[in-house]
Order: sequence, then structure tokens, then C-alpha cells
Amino acid sequence: MERAERLIGCLVGTAVGDSLLLPAEGLSRAKISRRFPGPLRQRLVFGRGMVSDDTEHAFLTAQAMLAAGDDVDRFARALAFSLRWWLLSLPGGCGMATAKGLIRSWLGFPPSRSGVMSAGNGPTMRAAIIGLRWAQEPDRLRAFVTASTVITHRDHRALTAVLAVAMSAASIARGEQIEALWAAWRDLSPDSAWLDIVAMLERAYGKSASVDEVAAELGCPTFVTGYSYHSVPVALYAWLQHRGDPAACLEAIFRCGGDTDSIGAIVGALLGADGGAGVFPAPWLERIVDWPLSQATLRAAGRALAGGKEGPVSWWWPLQPVRNAVFLVVILAHGLRRLLP
Repeated sequence: MERAERLIGCLVGTAVGDSLLLPAEGLSRAKISRRFPGPLRQRLVFGRGMVSDDTEHAFLTAQAMLAAGDDVDRFARALAFSLRWWLLSLPGGCGMATAKGLIRSWLGFPPSRSGVMSAGNGPTMRAAIIGLRWAQEPDRLRAFVTASTVITHRDHRALTAVLAVAMSAASIARGEQIEALWAAWRDLSPDSAWLDIVAMLERAYGKSASVDEVAAELGCPTFVTGYSYHSVPVALYAWLQHRGDPAACLEAIFRCGGDTDSIGAIVGALLGADGGAGVFPAPWLERIVDWPLSQATLRAAGRALAGGKEGPVSWWWPLQPVRNAVFLVVILAHGLRRLLP
């Protein structure tokens, strides 16, 4: 597959997974089963989908890479700058640790020190596009991932999880076998908790365990939390178990409950990197109705990264706050609906 197809698929796939699974965010397995029967489809507003902060962060990361070239310090400054202004656009979803890190950035903390000690999964959706971009340069990959992560999260567990996602995307680009992935994940950190997780995933994969079973073994029998050592292993396992089958993969995550949109964004990025944007059913793509961060803009960013373009792609960013106001109304309507029987 052409490099451009993978990069485009990664960004579009992030939007697909994010938008499809957003309506179930924060719900338990039982509530999802009752509220959302039938096959997976776009359903946020009148059978259509919108993206959340997960897709926005992936796009801003691509933009920062376009602005910085191979200069990691410039990349960190560009991404921190974009994320600071993103926070002021009143996004409909922003994790507490991410918000604190960006407030510290506004207060003058440099990108390497603005992050807080949190092991949340906030930076994970920024990882796959970095992994694809620097798949052939492992040292640069690690440097860019680290720079992206510590802007908001400085806990070593967050960095380990983010690197796992980035290295998985890089492994796709290099055409490696699954054995190489197990080894790469094990080598990420000497943290015994992480090594136990990788060993558990390998055992589960060997006996074809379900995503539900893996989530339960991680301590998430009711819903999957936003703790990076919960959400990222579930995402990686779902991708491996249902590689090449987006419907089965995203459905499995959807039914697990919890932080569904973030996990869906991670998995969508990997599925898109694997098979390009065309791997997703046409109705899923056609029913994403977001703007100004549209699919066309995401595709333009992917093509620019593949072509070595200098400078970010143009988009109607001044209108993002207006869009966010509409998005907030939609989210509030969903919240009120959840209060009803």
C-alpha cells in the first residue's frame, strides 16, 4: 500500500472510530446493550456522526509535524501552541489532565515541563500518526512521541502506552509480523505492570480470547476506563484480534463500554493505517458530517505528510469555536436523554 494511503487512512480512521463510538462514551456494557441494539452505525445526531477531541488532537499533531519537518523541538512548540488555542476554542470534550497541562502551558511552562503526572490516555490518539510518519526512523519516532506526550502527561505509564500505539502503527508500515510486535511492546518499559499486561495479551491472543475477556482480566468488567494501562491494551488487543475487520473490531470495543470514543479513535487509526480509508464501510464515512475539520481536511493533511509538504494545510480554524458550540448542544442533548428511562 502507498504511504499516502496509510497516512490518510490513519487520520480518517481516527475520525471513524471516534464518531461511531462517541454516543456510548461513559456508559456501562449493560446500558449500551439496552440503548443501542442492532449493528454499529453513526447515531450521534439524526443518524449522523461528529468527531471529538480525539480526532482534533490527531489532526493538530499532523499539522505540527508539517510545520516542523524533522525538528523535534520545533514540533513540540508548534503542537503546544496549537493545543493551547484548541483549549480556548471551548472543545466539547477535554480530559482533566490535558486541561491542566495546557493551562500550565499558557502560564509559560515549556512543552517538556507543562504536562502533569497523570497516566490517562489523553496523548494516545496523537500517537499513531507519529508512528506512521517516522516508521523507518525509530529514534526520531520515540523523540517525537515523547515530545507530544509530555506536553500534557508526564507519567511514565502514559508514555509507555503512547509508545505502544505509535510502534504498532510503525510496525504496520514496515510490514512486520506479530512476533515483532510482542517483542517491541515488551522492550518499551521495565515496568512490571506493563510487562504483565503484554504477557496477558499474548496468552489471550494465543487462545483467541474475546475482547470482553481481556477487558475483564484487566479489571474492567463493567466498562473500560481512561487509564492508559486499561484503554490502550484493550485497543491493541481488539485491533490484533479483528485485524482487517473494522465492524467486528469496533463493535467489540463499543460493547465494552467506558471510554469508547478514545479507544475507538486509537483502533480506527490502526485499522486505517492497515487498510487505508477504503477499509471502512461507505455509510460510516458518508455519515460523518463535521466541519471545518472535515474528512477532506484530514485527507489533505495525510497527503501533505506523505508528500513531504512544508507547512500545515489550510482549514477554516477560526470557525471551530462556532462548531464547538453546536457540538456542545448535541452532547448536552445526549446527556439529557440518558437521564430518561
